[in-house]
Amino acid sequence: MASPDHLFSLRNNFYLGAYQAAINNSDVPNLSPEDAIERDCLVYRSYIALGSYQLVVNEIDSSAATPLQAVKLLALYLSGPENKESSISSLQEWLGDSAIGSNPVLRLIAGIIYMHEQDYNEALKLTHDGGTMELHALNVQIFLKMYRSDHAEKQLKIMQQIDEDHTLTQLANAWLNLAVGGSKIQEAYLIFQDFSEKFPLTTLVLNGKAVCCMHMGHFDEAETLLLEALNKDAKDAETLANLYVCCLHLGKPSSRFLSQLKLSHPDHMLVKRMVSAEENFDRAVQTIA
Repeated sequence: MASPDHLFSLRNNFYLGAYQAAINNSDVPNLSPEDAIERDCLVYRSYIALGSYQLVVNEIDSSAATPLQAVKLLALYLSGPENKESSISSLQEWLGDSAIGSNPVLRLIAGIIYMHEQDYNEALKLTHDGGTMELHALNVQIFLKMYRSDHAEKQLKIMQQIDEDHTLTQLANAWLNLAVGGSKIQEAYLIFQDFSEKFPLTTLVLNGKAVCCMHMGHFDEAETLLLEALNKDAKDAETLANLYVCCLHLGKPSSRFLSQLKLSHPDHMLVKRMVSAEENFDRAVQTIA
């Protein structure tokens, strides 16, 4: 008989974006030392997702286990552009250390950092072997960023063989369906709908449903879902970006959402594309003038 999974709810909260719930319900009794480290990693990663980088940096000291040191490095990396170079340098040093370089959490964090850097090949060098469901799920994300849905599908099949009902398998399936498009959009919508019926609604799930609705041309329903997401987190980057696009399609005022996105998340892909388009337009005007 398999031993009970004490961290099942905590993991689920984290995977689905219920970060505060993960933190609030992290006092789990009877954990083994390994499970206690995993619990702490999930809690600190939840704080990172909420933007509390300095708390994580301050609380994890130099004597903590390798997985926690990796999480601290992610917090440092995300805390500001001035820390990126030193964080990547430390990361490369740790990955080259035979004693800790193969640690799955360290490889996961490395993959996340290199994905942020848009260095997808370097990320895959560290994550492609998998080994955990999170590493496989990250591989799916990386391949989709590279527009290689064929490779993403192979990773998803591995996940389905391990555990078809796992939350990360279902999420990865939805991401792939959204990327493939067409009739697969409805399948993605049903996955997010299933999440919304089983678990507390989060901005991640609401955005997932909303993006499916927009793909299907149901912009009124998408707007309703996105406004609900905005009520949960007024600064969430994906909510603001999706609301901007949705309102454009509905012919409604949208500039406020873009302004909020520029202020809160200047590095967001939509902001970068808008700035680039504006600069190209200005250059074109100057050549005509």
